[in-house]
Amino acid sequence: MADRVTIQDIADALGVSRNTVSKAINNTGILADSTKEKVLQKAVEMGYKQFSYIDVPSMNLNKSAHLQQDGSAACEIALFTTTFLGGSHFASTMLDKLHKEIAQLGYSLTMHHVTPEEIENLRLPISFNKERTAAVLGIEMFDYNYDKMLCELGTPTLFVDTPVSADEPLKSDLLLMNNRDGIYSFVGEMLRRGKKRIGFIGEYLHCRSFFERYMSFRDAMYLMKLPIIEEYCITGNKEGAKTPGYDIYREYLYESFQKLDELPDVFICANDFVAIDALQAFKRLGISVPKDVWLCGFDDSPESKVTTPSLTSIHIHSQIMGVCATQLLLSRIKEPSLNYRTVYTETNLVYRESTED
Repeated sequence: MADRVTIQDIADALGVSRNTVSKAINNTGILADSTKEKVLQKAVEMGYKQFSYIDVPSMNLNKSAHLQQDGSAACEIALFTTTFLGGSHFASTMLDKLHKEIAQLGYSLTMHHVTPEEIENLRLPISFNKERTAAVLGIEMFDYNYDKMLCELGTPTLFVDTPVSADEPLKSDLLLMNNRDGIYSFVGEMLRRGKKRIGFIGEYLHCRSFFERYMSFRDAMYLMKLPIIEEYCITGNKEGAKTPGYDIYREYLYESFQKLDELPDVFICANDFVAIDALQAFKRLGISVPKDVWLCGFDDSPESKVTTPSLTSIHIHSQIMGVCATQLLLSRIKEPSLNYRTVYTETNLVYRESTED
């Protein structure tokens, strides 16, 4: 094999077509999530260097591209993530907007999937080229020590959501969605409708957004003089489980619901996928939504609209997050000595069938 790994090399190694590999790497066309993940993992293993959703040749770079001391252009925004950011993830639309914005300024976006082993050993992905990187963007990067290592590379960083930590704040710009106002408004509306027994579902230490949503729920209950019933706060997971979701989390919810003497009027969920997991557990127990309990998610994912019943949720404006991410990254590249900034973008409630709307 030649020193430079090509799309055809990856296709040959996996026994798939060159077109399939191209779709996965460039995030174009229709491809199963499992296939995309397999292709991306193989590309990382083989040392493929051009993880660009948008390919901007270095000869076309304009003056916005950051120059290294030797005069070479650092033309890449390096996306670090621990998960596959498929179409259901709020960041997918955000990244589409980001791609378009940075491409006009001569930057490309390279994607680096960080494995659990790399996180444990504080090791950078082999696909990452620091010399060509103008800034690092972290999404779904919820390990404090690894994030701290990225901040110490000497490269501008931006994290979309962060881990929950009481340690020294990360030396980085942060971008989050407004995790408070929608929950405040929802609790107030539930009170107006006579729904006073409200609970929360979600592993609150999973990430900063989950933590902020949980604390916003508690703050709203306190401000509106509603009692917080702790048994209605289902905020853990199975022992040893590292992430929420999937079968093990549904089993945890199923067991937690079984222990309740009675249901609350409403559950607020940390995101839509937690709400969908709760729906599955309720179905096993013969509990009907919204007849027996109301449910509210967060993110307003595509799944929230098509699940039965459709989910009341809190909408994230992903394109605005893309614009904000672009502005934060480019201003940090231009002026690295700026004070670190934390930016929240607007969210708003969308009522659907899970609250009888």
